[in-house]
Amino acid sequence: MEIIHNNSAGIDIGSRNIYISPGYSEVKVFGTFTSDFRAAASYLLEKGTQTVAMEATGSYWIILYDILVENGFDVWLVDGRQTRQVPGRKTDVKDCQWIQQLHSYGLLNRCFVAQGDLKEVRGYQRLREDHLRSAAMHINHMQKSMIEMNIRLPEVLDQIQGASGMAIIQAILEGERDPQKLLSLCHGSVLKKKSAEILAALEGFYTERGIFALRQAYQAYQFYQMQIRECDAALNDILVKMNQDKDHREAGPRKPVRHHKPQIDELGRHMLDLFGGRDATVLPGITDYSWLQIYSETGTDLERWPSEKHFTSWLGLSPGQNHSGKANRKPKKKGRPNAGQIFRVLAQSLLKSKKISFGAFGRRLRGRKGPMIAIKAVARKIAIQYWRLMVKGQEFVDQGVANYEMVMIKQTEKHLKKLALELNLKVIESD
Repeated sequence: MEIIHNNSAGIDIGSRNIYISPGYSEVKVFGTFTSDFRAAASYLLEKGTQTVAMEATGSYWIILYDILVENGFDVWLVDGRQTRQVPGRKTDVKDCQWIQQLHSYGLLNRCFVAQGDLKEVRGYQRLREDHLRSAAMHINHMQKSMIEMNIRLPEVLDQIQGASGMAIIQAILEGERDPQKLLSLCHGSVLKKKSAEILAALEGFYTERGIFALRQAYQAYQFYQMQIRECDAALNDILVKMNQDKDHREAGPRKPVRHHKPQIDELGRHMLDLFGGRDATVLPGITDYSWLQIYSETGTDLERWPSEKHFTSWLGLSPGQNHSGKANRKPKKKGRPNAGQIFRVLAQSLLKSKKISFGAFGRRLRGRKGPMIAIKAVARKIAIQYWRLMVKGQEFVDQGVANYEMVMIKQTEKHLKKLALELNLKVIESD
């Protein structure tokens, strides 16, 4: 056990004050303005403090964390669940003293905090995801306004935000009402398959309030598309900066990114350069864009997690221990880290795949345990393979559904023979 003793401090961040305990009994109170944070850092330097532990409380800790790191402190950001006290005796003063005491005995585990360029990548990527969610909201607003005017375009086109849909919406906002002229704006592939359906869908009953709502939603959607492009440009600049002194690798053919593809030049090559040539896209479901999402949350050094079990537990993908014999406990609610959510999204797409063993495994589990457990289990399998690839360099080749089914048949045969032996029966194999 690491004993830190008297060179440590505990910090608890309240809504209006921060409480600092540089020892077992002393507590100092500061405000939450930047000048107060700098005064707190000076106070800790005067006390000879070298290492600080503080709870991760929303986003309030970020600026204080950066100021303390800038002043040379070894800052430990810890999960609040590690520092819980007895219920009914909780105060901010006791919290900072309790954190300091636990930290002085080396009983706390530090959270992973992105630093340097990775912190910038994470900021831009998370902001991009926020803009995508906001843009999706305004897509729903466009659909609603068209349905209210009985323009049934959302029911005919898979995506009204595609080239054909946006061309039609723009023409409607410019005053065009002729269905034939609106139909002519569609892409050739759409005209070949759905001309009659689109023509019927464009026979709408136009109203002033409907056009007004459609225009507002369209302009808001275009605004967020511009914001997303600016995020892409910022991501491109930081990736170029990070890889400018590295040996560039040939990316070769890459998996297509079907949705929300970022406008980043040679994204695959940038990712290969960051990871020293190890290619995560060999894993099922992972494209260059989803790899960028995972990187922004976990970084390149996955060895900070000692094993694949530590990694999947940090992601929130490890199975819960809520059953013991006949007793069933109510599962405790835990947070869902962003990185774990990325793997869950990948798992959802794999459940539909008929050529990947992970999909067969997930569908089989879904039939017994339900979709939520199946998604979590498949996400955990992907995360395990990702950790192994990046830490141990193991090559992963999906053996396919046929191999998975063969393994399942062999297991079933083994179980059947064991059951027949217990019942004093004989298994006869037919030709």
